[in-house]
Order: sequence, then C-alpha cells, then structure tokens
Amino acid sequence: MAEVKIASGKRRERCVAFLKDEKGATAVEFALVAAPFIALLVALIQTFVVFFAQQLLESVVQQSSRLILTGQVQSQQMSQTAFGAAVCSQVVILFNCNNLMVDVQVVPALTSSSTSTPTLTYNSNGTVSNTWQFNPGTSGDLVVVKVMYLWPVFLGPLGFNLADQPNNNKLLMAVAAFQNEPSS
Repeated sequence: MAEVKIASGKRRERCVAFLKDEKGATAVEFALVAAPFIALLVALIQTFVVFFAQQLLESVVQQSSRLILTGQVQSQQMSQTAFGAAVCSQVVILFNCNNLMVDVQVVPALTSSSTSTPTLTYNSNGTVSNTWQFNPGTSGDLVVVKVMYLWPVFLGPLGFNLADQPNNNKLLMAVAAFQNEPSS
C-alpha cells in the first residue's frame, strides 16, 4: 500500500513539474500563431499579384488604345489578331498572350456604351466561347476598347478565394473609351 502512495505521489510531482516547465512554451505558441500568419501572408501576396496584374493591364490598354485613337490601326489595316499582338507585346512578362480577349466597338454615344464586365460563356473544354468584335472605326468615331484576361488564382488557406470565374480564374478587364482623332 505504501508503494502505491509513493508511486502516485511521484506521478503527481511529475505532472506538476511538467505543467511548470516553460522550455517549449515558445515553440507551442509559435505553432499556434504560425498557421494563421502564413495564411494571411499567402492571401496578401495573392491579392497583391492580382492587383498588380490588373494595374499593368490598365496601363497597357491605355497605351495600346492610342494606336486606334491616332488612326494607326486603321491606316495599317490591323486585324484583331494583330492588335492583340500589339497589346500582348507590352504584357509578355505576366500574361499568356493566347488568353487575352480583345473587344473593340464603335458606339453611338459614350453614355450608351457598355463598359461593364461581359458575361463569359464556356464550351465543354472550359475555354471561353464568346465572340469579340473588332471595329476600330474611322475619324471622329466613339470607340470602346475592352481587353480581358482570365488570371489563374489558387485557393488560399482558410477559404480565401479571389476567383470569380470557373476553374479558379479571376477575370481582369481594362477599358478605354475615346473619340478617334480627326484625319489630317
């Protein structure tokens, strides 16, 4: 009976000593904080990259639209593919040129033009099946240029997701609306 009391007393001392020991407390605290911290970092980095790509697309569309505005596209009789290549030559670093979608339309008035995000339709392979127009107009026409790109995003930790399209993609879109310069 005495041996049982001694054994249980030693167990109690060990438990008290274990609870008082703070040698691994920092490691345990870090383990508790590390997962949410890494999740936050991943979410921040992904958000930054998407906003950076959106801003780059905006800048490129403004620059490329000048080709239409100044009549260079019309005088060179550029096709939609050639204009897309001109846009793409400025975004080669971040974008896959095959996935750029270019829509150029002449509109009767800027107030009646649609600069909103189009509804994309997908075929059975999961690729966009919309048909885009390419009408750069002539001197004095009001033109709306839309360039769209499906940016791949990955599901972040804790359910953070920027995707707004199927297959974990986010639609980036830049628009330029202007009146073509008069011919000289």
